[in-house]
Amino acid sequence: MGSIVINSPKVELWQTSSNEEVEAVIRAVYKQVLGNAHLLESERLVNGESQLRDRKITVRDFVRVVAKSEIYRARFFETTAPYRFIELNFKHLLGRAPLDQTEVSEHICRTVESGYDADIDSYIDSDEYQAAFGENTVPYYQGNSSQVGQKQVGYNRIFSLVRGVAETSSAIKSSQLVYAVATNSASKITSPSAVGSTEKRFKILVRGGSGKFDNPRRRATTEYIVPANKITPQIQWINRNNGKIVSITEIV
Repeated sequence: MGSIVINSPKVELWQTSSNEEVEAVIRAVYKQVLGNAHLLESERLVNGESQLRDRKITVRDFVRVVAKSEIYRARFFETTAPYRFIELNFKHLLGRAPLDQTEVSEHICRTVESGYDADIDSYIDSDEYQAAFGENTVPYYQGNSSQVGQKQVGYNRIFSLVRGVAETSSAIKSSQLVYAVATNSASKITSPSAVGSTEKRFKILVRGGSGKFDNPRRRATTEYIVPANKITPQIQWINRNNGKIVSITEIV
């Protein structure tokens, strides 16, 4: 198998940028934040574009406008599994994959408790975003090289989320990292041709939990057998009921 390369162009806006360069920035934001999706002329965020051209807002502000738009919400929040939505937010807004279950759970809880906009803000207002992209750099995939201060596992996982220049985020509705993140295991770097659908089943071993019918004194661990397409809601249920995932293993 040949090596997989993620193109990560750095696109910046300057006070001296020409009109053509500003248009290139706008296109780059749409491509990154909307996951390479085709954008109809009628879907363009005209007001946000105009404010960016007039320098009334920064690139970071425009990223926020796109991520909070009905277009983004419809494509990635309303039509995908919750875990997939979080994966895509990391991919589109921070240019990386989630590193562990704590990160994913934190964002799921924020979305449920504080709402969609609050979770989007949490990425764009983060110290990480500011350090990586600042006010006027379009977010980009940071998968070609390992990042300072980041775990090595994130370097591998970005390849599970970015399949190539022709790939669109909206083409895949299910989580690509739920198993690796939940078990804190490494993701294999797999070529796009090797990725396919599966009917596999998994055994989830859980310690504790405060479900309505659970008695932690009587039952220290619980075992769940779930098909691959049900693993995301099952893990969400476990997290809501304060269970700790001990292991997830594929049933052969």
